[in-house]
Amino acid sequence: MRKKPARSDPPAPPRVWEYRLPGGFRVMAGKTDADNDRLSLKVAGANDWWFHVRGMPGSHVVLVIEKDRPPDRETLNRAAAIAAYHSKARTGGVVAVSGTLACHVTKPRGAKPGSVQIRKERIFKVRPAIPDTAA
Repeated sequence: MRKKPARSDPPAPPRVWEYRLPGGFRVMAGKTDADNDRLSLKVAGANDWWFHVRGMPGSHVVLVIEKDRPPDRETLNRAAAIAAYHSKARTGGVVAVSGTLACHVTKPRGAKPGSVQIRKERIFKVRPAIPDTAA
């Protein structure tokens, strides 16, 4: 008699910091490497924007995009500033942040939690900041 495979519970949702930007945009930043993986690879929609500070540890940040409502340059810069804030570059001046659509974020086979590869990168130069109020 064959054993039934163990029933696996659905993965826990990522623990994130959430922010609201002008125009009603929502931004989420992962709290741990495992949360970053879930946020970037499971939660983010293909048309959401993904951000991470360049060259040092930090949270993966996702700007949630509603249908037919592309973000303007200021919204992208604000989301990039949140990524800079939730990184080791928080006390730096102007910080380089990578941004791309979430559909261009992948995880290499066997990579450590929190490690991803991106394509079609856009660089944002921003000062670390978070909005006045968290969601």
